[in-house]
Amino acid sequence: AASRPKIGVLTVSDRASTGVYEDLSGPMICEVLREYLKTDCELITRVVPDTIPLIASAIRSFAASGCCLVCTTGGTGPSARDVTPEAMAEVCDKIYDGFGEQMRRVSLDQGVPTAILSRQAAGSCGQTLVVNVPGKPGSVRTCLDAVFPAIPYCIDLLGGPFLEGNDDKVKVFRPPAKK
Repeated sequence: AASRPKIGVLTVSDRASTGVYEDLSGPMICEVLREYLKTDCELITRVVPDTIPLIASAIRSFAASGCCLVCTTGGTGPSARDVTPEAMAEVCDKIYDGFGEQMRRVSLDQGVPTAILSRQAAGSCGQTLVVNVPGKPGSVRTCLDAVFPAIPYCIDLLGGPFLEGNDDKVKVFRPPAKK
């Protein structure tokens, strides 16, 4: 039997990593991905504090273990400890600005003026697509709704597994095949 595609879910939070509070954003990403994906995937979760070396190491580790997608949550704001984009820049070969632009736009459209403070982005680390979503659990679904339709095709282009969307929940976009 073929192995299931792997997806890493990385929560970046000083407080959640030390047990000060429960991680709600990571489990929310898992819930949303299970709804969106018809393909049965193995979801691997991790929580790390807001430090560039630990975030970068976790992303590299997920990529090395064969994850086709890594979703990070947290660390994308303007405060001094928000360093997820800096860690991404350290490990990613390419950055895809459109993901962050779309997530900020949809949040602004929903009346969240502070969305302009968010620095989430996406990039690729080898064949792994890495997408940052906000650390606020309520924003996770909003932002994944905005960008998920492009994620399976991006994974195709990176040479990853073919992920099928659950058409009842999300419309995955792939260009029509050339004849």
